[in-house]
Amino acid sequence: MPTTVGLRGCVRMQNTLVRESENDRVLEGERELVAEILAGNHERYYELIAPIERRVYYTAYAILRTEADAEEVSQEALLKGFRGLRTFRGEARFSSWLLSIVANEARMRLRQRREVSLELLKSPDNEDEYTPIELAEWREIAVEALAQKELAAQLEEALEALPEIYREVLILRDIDGLTIAETSAALEISVPAVKTRLLRARLMARDYFVSRSWVRHLGFGKAQP
Repeated sequence: MPTTVGLRGCVRMQNTLVRESENDRVLEGERELVAEILAGNHERYYELIAPIERRVYYTAYAILRTEADAEEVSQEALLKGFRGLRTFRGEARFSSWLLSIVANEARMRLRQRREVSLELLKSPDNEDEYTPIELAEWREIAVEALAQKELAAQLEEALEALPEIYREVLILRDIDGLTIAETSAALEISVPAVKTRLLRARLMARDYFVSRSWVRHLGFGKAQP
């Protein structure tokens, strides 16, 4: 047993080192690309944003829920990202930085359109309690599972069913991959509020899948009749 545990520990460590190495390589490539753009090679900005254009639109749509507004906000965010490229420090991935801009732009549009009370969104104390279905185990939905075609429609429906304040935090943190701190900054709420909303959002999404018998696709166990 100790040998097995030790072997597993070595594998995990190796995987972590590989991920860190890959992340460092990506960051270095992005910094070099940004430097070229700032030096005057503006055409390369499209090369920088091309891999995440769909995520930019989807993030905007997840918050605004209308295609026209999402398209407009996406374009505004991309333009704002270009104009503010000198403020990109390169300490985190460009995608995280740009998606934070997208979230900010979308939320500003939402406030204008719906006159949403900012204080209501900022205060965790004003949020309703949520009691999740009790299961033996909760595992987050894997990124690989989200990519499967048979789950695409169900995922969209599950996100649609979430209240807005939970949907946006789930999109930014679990799908777009922003850190807790980046999500907090993008949504202009505290770190504890992000963690609270994220937990509730994950539980709500899980229960939505369970209640519709999609649990067998996600590995949660057998659905209740």
